[in-house]
Formats: sequence, C-alpha cells, structure tokens
Amino acid sequence: MPRIVHFAVVMVFLAGGCSGGGGGVGGGAGNGAPEPAPGAVASPSGSAAPTTSSDAAQIDDPPGLITCREVAAALRDATLLDDGVVDRIRDTSATADAPVTDAATALAEAYTKAVAARGSADEPDAVAAVSAAAVEMSEVCGDSGLESIR
Repeated sequence: MPRIVHFAVVMVFLAGGCSGGGGGVGGGAGNGAPEPAPGAVASPSGSAAPTTSSDAAQIDDPPGLITCREVAAALRDATLLDDGVVDRIRDTSATADAPVTDAATALAEAYTKAVAARGSADEPDAVAAVSAAAVEMSEVCGDSGLESIR
C-alpha cells in the first residue's frame, strides 16, 4: 500500500511539473533546497519547521512562507501521506493569507477523506485527490510568490 501511495504522489508531482514553464523548486540557494527561516530548525524531511507555534507567527514572513515550504517538502520528499504531515501543513497555515489557508484546508479535507477510505475501493481515488490538492496548493503558493514545486 505505501508504495502505491508514494507512486501516486510522485506521478501527480511529475504531471504537475510538466504542465508549464517554471524551473524547479522555488527558493533555496539554487540547489532546490529551501533555506530554513531564522529561528527555525530543520525537520527530518529537511523542511524548515518552527520550534513552537508562537515562533511560526514570528517568522512566517511573508505570511504563508512556512506552510508553502512544508507542502513543497512533502511533495518533493513524497511524504505527503505520512502521519502528521498534512496536519502540520494545516496548522502552519493559520498565519498565512487566505488563498494559502484555503488551499491547506482543502488539502486537509481531502486527506481526512483518504484516511476514511483506507482499505476500501475508494482509496485510490481518495489518495489521488490528496495529491491533486497538494499540487493545487503548491500552485497557489507559487502564485503568491512563495515556494512551490513549479
């Protein structure tokens, strides 16, 4: 099951990256890796994670920076469906602007449906919906001038 999930996430990631211009992951020092925000610590996936929720409000400048780094890292590292990843994306979106927050909410709703569909005939479609919501969120991030997978 995890191989299928990771395969689906990678396929959606690749399909989203083939749809238009843009050259790789935004931000970082030219190597595609995001640079941690001041006061942030690197998480095991390599994304910048605030040390506390109050840190997120202080370093989320511009608003949505942390959330967009989280979703880009989840897509890049194929960890989107790992426990806690979507919850962290949703939680960090509290300080983001409305389009990013709305996209994070849609991602969280799709993830909740996918968890409920685990083991059923609807699971593949629900997993694909999570991947599509994450790619859409990454596009919203890119449109907002924040890190994306474009």
